[in-house]
Amino acid sequence: MTDETDHAAALERILPEIARRMFTVPPGSPLAELPSAQLKVCSLLLEGRHTMSQIGEQMNISVSAVTQIADRLERAGMVKRVSDVSGGDSDRRHRYLALTDFGEGLLQARREQRRARVASVLSRIPPGERETIRLAFERLLIASREV
Repeated sequence: MTDETDHAAALERILPEIARRMFTVPPGSPLAELPSAQLKVCSLLLEGRHTMSQIGEQMNISVSAVTQIADRLERAGMVKRVSDVSGGDSDRRHRYLALTDFGEGLLQARREQRRARVASVLSRIPPGERETIRLAFERLLIASREV
């Protein structure tokens, strides 16, 4: 590889395949039935509750689209709408979306499966190279946040 364009082309090809091989929801999992937008919302909520606006901003979609996704996930028992306890306001505009215990259990199981898959892949790489790979990905993440 001689320049940034060659490296960019290689990473553009390699990174999506790595992500597919290591992070795809296994067939048969209840999460495999969820469209990707719904799965992304659930993944965001694994970090904690969010307002519809926060989710829309993070996913770059309209609040209306988030509301539709939330309605579907709520019917599936994955999420619930919760009020802001500090304000005591039950106005829908001041409500948050959060995972239900069922949804959180599924997402935590998914996270554990993904980590096990990554560990399996890493076990095939010599121990001395693992930290180098991790550090390179951390640096790539930092650089991507600067763009």
